[in-house]
Amino acid sequence: MPDMDDADLTPAAREIQRRWRALEAPDGDFIVFADGSLHVMDLVRLVPHDQSDNPPAYEWHWYEQLRATEWTAAYWVDLGMIATHTHTGSRAWAGASTAHGSVGWVALGMDARAPGEREDPRAALNPLGTVEWLAICDDSNPFVAVTLDGTTLTATSSLGRVWTFPRDEPQQVVITEDPDYPWQR
Repeated sequence: MPDMDDADLTPAAREIQRRWRALEAPDGDFIVFADGSLHVMDLVRLVPHDQSDNPPAYEWHWYEQLRATEWTAAYWVDLGMIATHTHTGSRAWAGASTAHGSVGWVALGMDARAPGEREDPRAALNPLGTVEWLAICDDSNPFVAVTLDGTTLTATSSLGRVWTFPRDEPQQVVITEDPDYPWQR
């Protein structure tokens, strides 16, 4: 997504970009898009009846419940960045809410890093960059690692789950067990 001129943005899209530059996101289970639209999501954990004490056996799904083009967030949370990754002009970010330990977020946007600038997660949030979409989940736990390729943004949570977001349809996310997570078995 190219950098957008503020004159071309709707008020909702302007608000998303302004909040992104301030490192803020709506509090809840949402995906917000650069055009200002919002998708309300619902995290569901399916627990096999005979394995309630075996978290790796749980199936996780993040379902889309509602789409909105006009909306108002009741609360906004501050975002702390933990990881970043670039791929051919795009950048993925991942992190946690600075106020709530269970809240994780990921975002996809333009890589606004200057050519030759070193890959440093703390310096990667360029205030001139735009966000294409941002996903935030109240119960995912922080996203501690992120990778990006031509088709997907993949983020690993500190709760032992890998979230694979299609770049063009992040609401179609697939959540799987992290095979490297040190589960207590």
